[in-house]
Amino acid sequence: MSDEDITVGVLSLHSSKETKAILNAADSLGYDTEWLREENTTVSVTDGKMTLDPDVDVVANRLLLSSDEYPVEGIGLALTLNYLMPMLNEPTAATTALHKFASAAALADADIPIPDALLSLSNKRLNEERDRFGERAVYKTAIGTHGGGTWMVELDDPVNAQVGERHAFLQEFLDHDESRHHDLRVYVVGDRIVGAMNRYAPDGEWRTNVALGGEVEDMTDKLPERVREIALNATAAIGLDYAGVDIVQGNDGYYVLEVNPTAGFRGLFKASGVSPAPYIAQLAIERAGGSVPDEDVEQLTGTLDDSRPAATPRTPTTQTPENVTIGYIEEVVVSGTRGNKTVLAKSDTGATRTSIDAELAADIGTGPILDIVKVKSGSVKSGRSRPVVDLVVGIGGTQHTVTASVEDRSHMEYPLLLGRDILKHYQVNVNRRADDEYDDLDAEEEEVSPE
Repeated sequence: MSDEDITVGVLSLHSSKETKAILNAADSLGYDTEWLREENTTVSVTDGKMTLDPDVDVVANRLLLSSDEYPVEGIGLALTLNYLMPMLNEPTAATTALHKFASAAALADADIPIPDALLSLSNKRLNEERDRFGERAVYKTAIGTHGGGTWMVELDDPVNAQVGERHAFLQEFLDHDESRHHDLRVYVVGDRIVGAMNRYAPDGEWRTNVALGGEVEDMTDKLPERVREIALNATAAIGLDYAGVDIVQGNDGYYVLEVNPTAGFRGLFKASGVSPAPYIAQLAIERAGGSVPDEDVEQLTGTLDDSRPAATPRTPTTQTPENVTIGYIEEVVVSGTRGNKTVLAKSDTGATRTSIDAELAADIGTGPILDIVKVKSGSVKSGRSRPVVDLVVGIGGTQHTVTASVEDRSHMEYPLLLGRDILKHYQVNVNRRADDEYDDLDAEEEEVSPE
């Protein structure tokens, strides 16, 4: 196969700057591209032979499995395609990275330093050994993204072995900077480090994720050799071709927090002016048997081209509703560090943010207050100041992690109000009410009750 015949595919069922940038980089390097999405991807078996339409020679895996309630569907799709052609970030490695404790197991097996942690399927055991982590510990769901599903808990905060449907664990909190918490994000592609940055937590926050408002500082040319070694070895230990490696410095050295196969580019590009996309495109082309001069790649790294790619599918093969429909009053499951409860929630498309009753928030353990925000109120023009916390809301099997405001809703009929941060994923049917179903059930019980 000649270089000119290579087609680079990116498997990504969502729209992101990173996916677009990889496709545009491959296109700029002179190669055909295909964006493998729901609109255009079909796998066919004929006489025992399997084929993929559209036809590609290599796939860069960009499935955001951590955002899926049922990630096994995406894993199965990636496994299918991996049998047909070479794949960057192949499914076994991506699945290992998806689960934080599986990732920790791979890193520990390779003698890569990781923080102390405890995963137990028993609430009792998890709480019995809580004090081994000191006054504060990090409490995480085993699968999570962009800082969601992560809390700081105090010594006397009870925790559960699960948050919603996901296993959770305790992890040692490491920090060597008393003034402002930060960590390192090192981006690895193949056997090279293409960029690195310090990520600083926003005021009043301990998590450093750029998605949460963290600030960044270029560290590409300042990385200690030990950090470079850890980042490269961690990526190799998980089996990934490209990844963002999160490293924190403790009092006695550096530790790997996470190896992220779908790490974002925006923070790194803002800090360093370097886009990893051309390097990923180059690696994909080389995996398919082609070759790209380094100087051609380096000419593209100074731009994060996230414009609409030429490979964007234009004609959907099927028409599906954009959003699932939920009721004006909906039954949901709210989850925190102490457990979960099924409650009735009111949908309010006029509210920007979801809000939860203070007593319910305390019952389920929504974690520490993240901030104090002004929330507009119809009765108070200037708005009211309310604390906000992380909250996991489950609707029909799908979980949403949002930053919800806490208020006294004891005088209101429903303890939870769903704002646009959740409702943007749904269509609201104002004629559908879950409390009507409860009324019907109560009526049936009354009919069959003995006199």
